[in-house]
Amino acid sequence: MSEIEQSGRAICDALLRGNKILLCGNGVSAADAQHIAAELVGCYEKQRRSWPAISFTTDTSALTALSNDYGYEEVFARQVAGLGQPGDVLIAISTSGKSPSILKAAEKARELGCHTIALTGAGAEPLASLCDLAVVVPAARTSRVQEAHITIGHLWCEMVDQIDIETPPGHFKLRSRKDRGKAP
Repeated sequence: MSEIEQSGRAICDALLRGNKILLCGNGVSAADAQHIAAELVGCYEKQRRSWPAISFTTDTSALTALSNDYGYEEVFARQVAGLGQPGDVLIAISTSGKSPSILKAAEKARELGCHTIALTGAGAEPLASLCDLAVVVPAARTSRVQEAHITIGHLWCEMVDQIDIETPPGHFKLRSRKDRGKAP
């Protein structure tokens, strides 16, 4: 099973257990975090229930206060500390795999018992090693990594679109393309 599918299943299982998806990133990765969270809370390609997802990059008051009071390296870790719960999933996005604010968030999430997914590029370390799962885009060019990241986010959202709310956690199965339009 690919890392994309494995991490997508982890996301689906967390949602089925009643947990939430937390996301963080800097720059374009912040935009990706916001985009993925919006697709989960809203809808991706089909009308379905709203799933709990929070991008830590959208609250400017929290971003500026935490950066001012604790330093930018702690900006996401403090939000994980306040909002993360055991069983939640943190998607930590860093094209380089080296962003201090993302590394601190992943460390804090693991301390709290959250599942962690790294979404990174060819220079994946040390983020990949800090996370339970790592989806590493094997490209050195930042633009190519960023393009792949949003595609991966969309693949995860497509998996979430397939969730049947009757499915118990740990039993999520991908439906084939021909079965997607049929009732489970």
